[in-house]
Amino acid sequence: MKADDTFTTDIGWSTANSITVFGMDFPSEILGSLNLGDMAFLELTGRVPDANESRMFNAMVVTLVEHGLTPSTLAARLTYLGAPEALQAAVAAGLSGLGSVFVGSVEGSAKMLYEAFAKDDSEPLSTIAARVVADFDARKQIIPGIGHPFHKPIDPRTPRLIQLAEETGFRRKHVDLVLQISATAEKKKGKELPVNATGILGALCCEMGFDWKICRGLGVMARAVGIVGHLLEESRNPIARKLWLETEERATRHLREATGNGTVEE
Repeated sequence: MKADDTFTTDIGWSTANSITVFGMDFPSEILGSLNLGDMAFLELTGRVPDANESRMFNAMVVTLVEHGLTPSTLAARLTYLGAPEALQAAVAAGLSGLGSVFVGSVEGSAKMLYEAFAKDDSEPLSTIAARVVADFDARKQIIPGIGHPFHKPIDPRTPRLIQLAEETGFRRKHVDLVLQISATAEKKKGKELPVNATGILGALCCEMGFDWKICRGLGVMARAVGIVGHLLEESRNPIARKLWLETEERATRHLREATGNGTVEE
């Protein structure tokens, strides 16, 4: 059968005794030379990062590895409770919840910032920011990457990422715009709406030239590492069963009390 040459990839290929990735010999040029973040950068760009890109990108992916008992780690732990033989399924369950509210808002932030400058990048940042805030208000949508349920008045990750951006040359117009959007939204709404980690990461993705459609992938890469750590802890010090039983008990207490089938002491 004749090969169909319409199916192509520029990422890599293998022979019986070699593996080539983006034109590099995998064993001799990549193994032992690139760390995990640099390898991810290579996969996204087709080239090895320079020193500043490596430092910034590695900080970006490390940012979202861990944030405690989040919905993603809870979903993973509970899935592991039901299927401890399928660690990959538990990781997948946790990753499935990364969307517009948690972690995946990196994508929304990047898209917002790209689109804001696409209209007219010669206007003052304050004008662009005011237009962005007004647009989201008119659509009754939450501005991605702005505000946090408990990190107030600042998300402690944000100033460190800005500092690293300054040190590596990546504090540019997208970073400054997302900060201006935050300030504009706070003034208009009269409440604290700090730039959160996903907001600044979205801006940094823009500064590095990543397509906004892949920006959620940085969070997926990062949180996968964290979830594996949570599952290891779950295997050694399980809490999922207790979380499940206590949740069920609290959620159904009113039914048991109403039927006289027992009450539960706090």
